[in-house]
Amino acid sequence: MLKRYWTASPVPALLLALLLPLLLIGTVNADEPFRIAVIDPHRIVEESPQYEAARHLLSTEAQEREAELTSQQEDIARLETRLERDGALMRSDEVTRLRNDIRARERRLRYAQEELQADFALRQSDLRTKLVQQVEEVVAQVAKDNGFDLILSEGVVYASSRADISGEVIDRLKEVFEKR
Repeated sequence: MLKRYWTASPVPALLLALLLPLLLIGTVNADEPFRIAVIDPHRIVEESPQYEAARHLLSTEAQEREAELTSQQEDIARLETRLERDGALMRSDEVTRLRNDIRARERRLRYAQEELQADFALRQSDLRTKLVQQVEEVVAQVAKDNGFDLILSEGVVYASSRADISGEVIDRLKEVFEKR
């Protein structure tokens, strides 16, 4: 039977494993201090011109397609009104044909609405991915330019305003946007 000599939680060991390289880096290069900064990714995204441009583009694309769907809904409403108004005067085969036409249009409309939602989600995801990639590139460049060894983002409990470089990242994103 094996005896357990250490029954402590693995969390302290994990923390030590993660922090040990940082401690060693600090001791290897004692002439230069270890520089850490933080960013607020939500603020960066919301204040970047790239986000506003992507939001505007998505809105424009959605409005165009929603206008088409609204037109289809109006056509269906007109046909339903005609059926209610003239149905009693129409032959039974005409009523059947009109009802079938309305059902077919409703199915096409539902399909088009689902397609719009799926396309919108895919496009939104694509634009978000591009924005995140651009933000990461700018953060890396700001870190290199300012000699930061580590940039933290989410999960930070406290950071002084001196350590927060979000404003500088936003300014760089604006420069990149203006150069496009």
